[in-house]
Amino acid sequence: MFTPKPSSRFVLFTLILLLLLSFLAPSISSELDLDDEDGDDMEGLEELIALDEEEDLQQKPEGAHHEKQSEAEFVSKAQRIVLELNNDNTKRAIDGNEYVLVLGYTPWCARSAELMPKFAEAATALKELGSPLLMAKIDAERYPKVASTLEIKGFPTLLLFVNGTSQPYTGGFSAEELVIWARKKTGVPIIRISSDAEARHFLKKHTMFVVGVFEKFEGPDYDEFTKAAEMDNEIQFVETNNAEFAKHLFPDFKPTRLFLGLVKSEPEKYTDYEGIFSTDGILQFLDDNKFPLTTVLTELNAARVYSNTNKLQVLIIAEPDDFKKLVEPLQDVARKFKSKIMFIFVDIREENLAKPFLSMVGLEESKDSVVVSFNYSSSLKYLLESDTTPTSIEDFCSGLLSGTVSPYYKSQPIPDNKNMSILTVVGKTFDELILNSPENILLEIYTPWCINCETTSKQMEKLAKHFKGLDNLIFARIDASLNEHPKLQVDDYPTLLFYLADDKTNPIPLPTKSSTKELAALINKNLKEYSREIRDEL
Repeated sequence: MFTPKPSSRFVLFTLILLLLLSFLAPSISSELDLDDEDGDDMEGLEELIALDEEEDLQQKPEGAHHEKQSEAEFVSKAQRIVLELNNDNTKRAIDGNEYVLVLGYTPWCARSAELMPKFAEAATALKELGSPLLMAKIDAERYPKVASTLEIKGFPTLLLFVNGTSQPYTGGFSAEELVIWARKKTGVPIIRISSDAEARHFLKKHTMFVVGVFEKFEGPDYDEFTKAAEMDNEIQFVETNNAEFAKHLFPDFKPTRLFLGLVKSEPEKYTDYEGIFSTDGILQFLDDNKFPLTTVLTELNAARVYSNTNKLQVLIIAEPDDFKKLVEPLQDVARKFKSKIMFIFVDIREENLAKPFLSMVGLEESKDSVVVSFNYSSSLKYLLESDTTPTSIEDFCSGLLSGTVSPYYKSQPIPDNKNMSILTVVGKTFDELILNSPENILLEIYTPWCINCETTSKQMEKLAKHFKGLDNLIFARIDASLNEHPKLQVDDYPTLLFYLADDKTNPIPLPTKSSTKELAALINKNLKEYSREIRDEL
């Protein structure tokens, strides 16, 4: 785990970056420099699939071709549809296909193991749809040179190659989301429904989609719908010009010349669009409504959640049993704020997910429910400091939107500084001991993980002894990993700030790479200038 710095902007950006990197490794298109040996991998793949299908048909009795396969059989066949890349076939596979979606994995990566069956399931679905996309995977541990050449650095990594040039995967991680993203990137942004059977078949395959109903598939409104379908990477768009088919897809549909609605598998299942048909308007509508009223954070959806920064995010970090007691009333609260606030449940037992957020509010060891909010536009965080109830959460959210909730800054408990040569400052005492103090103050700002802080701390001890007789000079220090203050924005450690008694708004930075003797000279210089100013005023 990492300990955050006092700058909220830095902390929020670092957290998002670290978590995103665990899912999506950035890619730069590069020319493969691999041996192009002869082989029959590509041809063999198609032959193998054909033989599998022929063998299945021969083994099954007549009339039993449509019996449901066992899960093991399905996964086994699906995995054979995915081409295993190696040193010999990678260049040929990528250069010889217009579209190739590559999964970079390692056998020891838990998230890779979780994603691979979904990847194989998506490959099967795409094959049935006649997609031109080749699905391939590469074991980066076994073939490190290939993985490095493909710019695969984290695991799992998904990269789409279009005519040999790579681009990062930006969709979801379920089989359905993989299929939707792949089809949109390979030229099928919209599915047209032309029969009742097609509508019913579509509903079996998709749990979330956008349905557009048009008299004709042309004109400015339809053009905006099409542009939105092409720009969105997550949701399947479907279109029809038949009211009966539309009713199958969207039961709340009422016949009209123009209609657009969002369907999802949440309590608020059907949402119709009431705005003007514009690309931006449609995309904003989807952004406001695509997530559940309360999203459960997982490692697979974390990247999507973190990237949705256009809203305030309110996180309920709790035990699942405690959260269950809140779910139903919280749905009503979330419905009231759904266009402005995203509600997220984080299982407090999942350290990889919960601890980064708890660390940001100094509650890493908390066993109780925590409600915290992050505003990415202002880089501020807020903490609900009362009991976690639906009413308190609703009041908290109202206060966030009205600006009546104060930002939260971490602080250790107030220490006893009696008879201390160097005062310990915490977030709660920064105003009293630093900004409102009538004395000159040299403040050391450090963190426990800072390599050079120990040297500066020893210098502070020597300086405090050297200047012990001065009544108008105080030495102090603050642990920036556990304490924050809006007037203390420091990103480099250690930092030494000299606060003159008559000007606490403009502290003077002292060089931390100076010797103790040089620091003493700088302190004397600043004190003399301060005394001269006092004499001049008199």
